[in-house]
Amino acid sequence: MRGRLRVYLGAAPGVGKTYAMLSEGRRGLERGRDVVVGFVETHGRLRTAALLEDMEVIPRKTLVYRGATFTELDVDAVIERAPKVALIDELAHTNVPGSRNVKRWQDIDDILDAGIDVVSTVNIQHLESVNDVVQQITGIPQRETVPDEVVRRANQIELVDMSPEALRRRMAHGNVYMPEKVDAALSNYFRVGNLTALRELALLWVAGKVDDQLDHYRAEHGIATTWETRERVVVALTGGPEGDTLVRRAARIAARTKGADLLAVHVTSSDGLAGGDPANLARQRTLVESMGGTYHQVVGDDIPRALLDFARGVNATQLVLGASRRGRFAQIFSRGVGVETTALSGPIDVHLVTHEEAKKGRRRPDGSRAALNRKRRLTGWAVAVAGMPALTAMLLPFRDVLSLPSEILLFLCLVVGVALIGGTWPAIVTAVGGSLLLNWFFTPPVGQLTISDPENLFALVVFVLVAAAVSTIVDLAARRTREASRARADAEALSTLAGHVLRGEAALPSLLGRLRETFALDSVTLLERLAEPTPDDQSEPTAWRIIATSGAAPCTAPAVADTDVAINDTLVLAARGRLLDASDRRVLEAFAAEAAVALRQERLLEEAEQAKPLAEADKMRTALLAAVSHDLRTPLSSAKAAVESLRSKEVDWSPEDRDELLDTAHESLARLDRLVENLLDMSRLQAGVLGLALQPVALEEVVPRAIDDLGPVRDRIEGDISIELPEIVADPALLERVLVNLMTNAVRYSPDDHKALVTASWHDDQVEIRVIDRGPGIPPEAHDRVFQPFQRLGDRDNGTGVGLGLALSRGLTEAMGGTLVPEETPGGGLTMIITMPISSQAVTA
Repeated sequence: MRGRLRVYLGAAPGVGKTYAMLSEGRRGLERGRDVVVGFVETHGRLRTAALLEDMEVIPRKTLVYRGATFTELDVDAVIERAPKVALIDELAHTNVPGSRNVKRWQDIDDILDAGIDVVSTVNIQHLESVNDVVQQITGIPQRETVPDEVVRRANQIELVDMSPEALRRRMAHGNVYMPEKVDAALSNYFRVGNLTALRELALLWVAGKVDDQLDHYRAEHGIATTWETRERVVVALTGGPEGDTLVRRAARIAARTKGADLLAVHVTSSDGLAGGDPANLARQRTLVESMGGTYHQVVGDDIPRALLDFARGVNATQLVLGASRRGRFAQIFSRGVGVETTALSGPIDVHLVTHEEAKKGRRRPDGSRAALNRKRRLTGWAVAVAGMPALTAMLLPFRDVLSLPSEILLFLCLVVGVALIGGTWPAIVTAVGGSLLLNWFFTPPVGQLTISDPENLFALVVFVLVAAAVSTIVDLAARRTREASRARADAEALSTLAGHVLRGEAALPSLLGRLRETFALDSVTLLERLAEPTPDDQSEPTAWRIIATSGAAPCTAPAVADTDVAINDTLVLAARGRLLDASDRRVLEAFAAEAAVALRQERLLEEAEQAKPLAEADKMRTALLAAVSHDLRTPLSSAKAAVESLRSKEVDWSPEDRDELLDTAHESLARLDRLVENLLDMSRLQAGVLGLALQPVALEEVVPRAIDDLGPVRDRIEGDISIELPEIVADPALLERVLVNLMTNAVRYSPDDHKALVTASWHDDQVEIRVIDRGPGIPPEAHDRVFQPFQRLGDRDNGTGVGLGLALSRGLTEAMGGTLVPEETPGGGLTMIITMPISSQAVTA
């Protein structure tokens, strides 16, 4: 039997997920359960580490990757130990290459398949569905993610919650990170706004999981009644113009309750022919979604029952309907959807909202016009007028041979033929006229409009009724055929529009071009009003601006168009070429709504592009402030403490102690000087005002000086520069700084038993300088990202610098006319390659 998974979900690091997991494990041990610790990260938190005392911990698996040693969860050892419960931290963790699985949640799946219960932890920022939202909020991408479905499959999810203020207090007290990291964390990721937004994401995600569990429980137990656990307002849309009013009213009702859901539903007939105006529905769908609601469409012939089935299915508490558009006479024969829905609603509150269209009667849809064209109707009348006397003349010689029922059947054939050709009214006239002819010529007493035999009277009456029924059915079939043809044409046009959207062809000219092709128009133009509306601006070209157009001779004002659609107060879609009928106009309005959406997307993209430099500048400014507030503080504090100690009159310092304090102050001030110099140079680079002194430079002179500048770690770098290399064109001071930055990184990440190496080689008119380390390296997809200012890839320790070294090195190299690119070191590690041009004198030599 598969084990059960329990997940502790938190909004941010430090809220107490691991502590809660270990506390649960200890409670299990006290109850006699077999609990082991599979993998737990304490992150140096003493209270968390204290909970591990006296608990059985499965030894970790040791892996060597690129010369570095790592430890990971030993899945095989946990399965072999076969405890009842295993505590495994960090569900979204990515394993070191060479592990059993790529992700830890896959390891946990294997353990669950072995019948072992697992308790794990995860933060909301690691869920795949909200990863982009978290990056937008915090500005920090989360590369370790777990599919939402993995967490949703958990048998139990428990939210570990903490207010932002309480979490920041924990941070300040040193209960989350080491003291030297607290300032940077509080001023970056752990700002109150960030934590509040992450907390809301976690609460909403867990609420969605609770909704799923509730729906599952109600379905399992056959509970159809509404449980008012949360306000859900459903608004019914018919596709009529009153829908906008209903949506806004429903949104106001939902807004009165915090966290209420807004849902819109449209019921379509199962035959697919009768339905609302697609343009109205498209506009109302956009309106619903702009208010944070969702749009749904269901099929059903019984509209009240379909609405209530949907409302009960989503556990709705309130239903908003429009007052009936039916006239008073029509309401005598049918109560209407609103009254019927209210009678069947049960515990769901029904709001009948009045609107301007109420009691005006339903407009006749386009399909209610004559189903047959004018030519066929005239032909039907001609057949009726000529066919009745002709058939009578043909039957008179056989009056004594044929019985009245046979004569009635022949006239009925004539009626059916007229109905097939000309429709209802010619057929009904033929039926009445035929009954009179049958009465005069073939029913005793002949030559009189009287009937002596009651049976003959009954036969004639049935004849008229059958003829009228047949003609009505034939006309209805023709009408349905016409509606189906129209619906198919509309569906094809809307399918074209949907395909345009799905393929991402959101550019306005492309959309307008498809609209022009669909209706064979000369031109289609999207116009925007330039000022406030005036009574005579419809024909004034100066009052309008052409946003986009397709075809020749664009419309310059709505009045000069053959057909125009007002999208809103400022936008009008103008078409030229031919007049469009009402049904075509409905599809045109759907295209117009999509054109407005496309225009809005284009403008949002433009605004985003305009805001991007400001965002980058703000990001740089924020990072710079963080650097100043944290990274400048450490050397300043060290230098200040050393100087104050030297000035103290209370301590008699020995010469050795005095020299040590002076060295500390000197090193701190030197570090501060380098940091300020880096910041200033980065600012000069971005402003394009960096001063350069390019000249021929010999590498055998620059590289040794750069190695000497490394100070105490100079012994961990090895230089291999041939004196036969040609001179390069560079600024000696800047090149030395670039080499110092690159060598410092190489030494920092190289294992203690490996020296970093600096080599150079000559290729045509360029010299390549390589700084090689044997550290963990970086993945190829991150090669460009390490050169962004204030980035410290794969390194959560912000106490060793502000992340300017590589960004500044590349900027300085490119300013001197060279390039700086990373490359994987064969056998593991990272190689930084500086390519510089050789001097003209070297080329001549």
